[in-house]
Amino acid sequence: MSIAGYTNAGKSSLLNVLTGAGVLVEDALFATLDPTTRRAQTADGRIFTYSDTVGFVRHLPHQLIEAFRSTLEEVGESDLVVHVVDGSHPDPEQQVRSVHEVLGEVGADKIAELLVVNKIDSADEETLLRLKRLWPSALFVSARTGAGIDDLRLAVESRLPRPSVELRVLVPYDRGDLVAAAHERGEVLSADHRDAGTELWVRVPESLAAQLHPYELASGSIPDNTL
Repeated sequence: MSIAGYTNAGKSSLLNVLTGAGVLVEDALFATLDPTTRRAQTADGRIFTYSDTVGFVRHLPHQLIEAFRSTLEEVGESDLVVHVVDGSHPDPEQQVRSVHEVLGEVGADKIAELLVVNKIDSADEETLLRLKRLWPSALFVSARTGAGIDDLRLAVESRLPRPSVELRVLVPYDRGDLVAAAHERGEVLSADHRDAGTELWVRVPESLAAQLHPYELASGSIPDNTL
C-alpha cells in the first residue's frame, strides 16, 4: 500500500501515526526523496506495508518525473493508494488534479484509491464542508491531533485484498521460511507445533499456495478440536 499526495500534505506524518515509524517530517519541497516502507498489521492478523512516496507538485517537470520514476512506480505495484490532501491548503482540488496527473504519467492511475483529507485541525469549517460535498467518500483526519485516524485504519484494512487460497498444511521444521512467509503474506488462522512440523491453517496468495501444496493435509485429517 502506498501513501501518495501533494508535497507537504502530511504523508510522512500520517505514516508516523499509523505505524509509529520515525520518518523525517519537514515542511519543505521533496522532504521525502526515497520511499520509506513500514510494516503494519490488520486487526485480524494480516501483515501489509505502507510505502511513503515523494511529494508531488503542480506540473511536475518531465525530467523530475523521470528522475523519480523508480520511486513513483512503487505506487503502481500497490494494492491501494492512500491519497493524502492538505485540507488547509488554499486549493486542495488542484492538489488532487496534480497528483492524478503524475499518477497517470507513471501508469498508476488504475490503482484503487482512498482519498484522505489531512490537517482538518488547521482548515476552516466552510472549506471542510465544501470538500465533504465534493468528495463524499473521502476520510477527514488530522495526523497532528489523531482525529479520524481510527476510521482511516479501518478503511485501509477493509480495502486490502484478502489472500485467495485456504489451506491446511503440515510444514516440516526445516521449512521455517514457508511458515514465516505465511505469516508475512497471508492470514494464519491457526498454528500448532507437532512432532513432524508446524500445522497451519492459512489463507495465502496463489503463488505461496503453490509452495505450500506439497505439505497440504487431506481434508478431515485435522480434528477441529486441535485447531
